[in-house]
Formats: sequence, structure tokens, C-alpha cells
Amino acid sequence: MTTTTQYLLEARGIQIWRGEHLIVDDVDVCVSAGSIVQIQGSNGSGKTTLLRALIGLAEIDDGEVFWQGQSVSKVRDELYASLLYLGHKPGITAGLTPFENLTALCPELSNSEASDVQVKEQVLQVLSQLGIADRIDLPSAALSAGQQRRVSLARLQLQQAMLWVLDEPLTSLDAEGQRWVKLQIEEHVTQGGAVVFTTHQPIDFDSHSVISLNLASLS
Repeated sequence: MTTTTQYLLEARGIQIWRGEHLIVDDVDVCVSAGSIVQIQGSNGSGKTTLLRALIGLAEIDDGEVFWQGQSVSKVRDELYASLLYLGHKPGITAGLTPFENLTALCPELSNSEASDVQVKEQVLQVLSQLGIADRIDLPSAALSAGQQRRVSLARLQLQQAMLWVLDEPLTSLDAEGQRWVKLQIEEHVTQGGAVVFTTHQPIDFDSHSVISLNLASLS
């Protein structure tokens, strides 16, 4: 089965069971270039499960997901080459420094023709925006939860990807950190990228409308 290429990412009739419990029931998701899609719902409503299902990290019992008009099952590598996924946890290695984590997670850095000094300066500039430049060479295990979250979020500037899938990106952030995330999302969609996210804290975007999908209302 194929679909039109109107959407970057499209999910039709997604249904997910966990044992005898129906977690996600007949959900459709359509994500276009330049759009922001927010998945809402109370705790336990299936937001994280749906996010993971959209990118092939959670099993789907019924329905199908498409990337640029083709079933994800056939073009998984193409999807992943265009994807930046940030889960609810920071997803960084405790024994590595922020610099080592980011160069490992961002292919643009590890494959760069720039010198090591230039790459480090690039990372340092982003961490400076996030207020943790002085933590660049510390073991990530020594960082607070908020600082670890900032290391993970630095990928929004350092990794090139058309589709951002962000699970609770504002977790453990102060007001300044939340504003920084908001700015990155706005700049990304202005440049033609797309964002799918969940959050308990509201984000009021200045120049972009948000497509909201409320799982609670669909149950």
C-alpha cells in the first residue's frame, strides 16, 4: 500500500494493544513539511507509545505508517536518515562527556572535515546558548537532570534532520531553556522541517499554528 506524497509522515488507523489493554485506538496522524503537530493527553493515554510507533520503535497491531508516501516498513533507512528523535529520557551515555556524547550522536560532527578544534568550538557555541559550556568536558554522570537534558537538546542545532520527534522536550528545563526550545522549533519549521512533540507544559508559538491531536478525546 502507498499513499500520496502530500505528507512527510502519515499514520492511518493506528491501533496498539498491550496485553488486554487498548493503548492507542484507530489514530490518524498527518505531518507536512513546515508543520508542528502536538500530541496531547493525560498520563497513560498513549502519547509516548504513539510517538515511538510513528518511527518504528513500538509495535503496531493495526494500521500503517508512511514516510513520504511509502510504507515505513519498506523505507525505514530513509526515515531514520531524516529523523531526529529525542525520547523522554536524555539518551546520553553517563560515562562520556557532553562533547563525546554529541559527536557520537550527531553524524554531522563525526563525519565533518573540520578540525577537532573547530568541531569542539561548534559544540561549545551551542552549549553556551544552553548555559552549560563549562560542562563540555565533564562526565555526563556529574550533570544534573536539567543539564543532561540540555546536552540532549543541543542536537536540535547540531544534527541535520527534516523530521523532529520530541517526547516531552521541556522536561527539567527552566523558563530560559523552554524559550530556547521554542525558538529552535520555530526556526526548524520556517526552514521547511516538521516537528511532532508531546509536552505537559504549553508552548505558545509566535508565528506558527499547531495541529493538536488529543488522545484522551479519541479513547
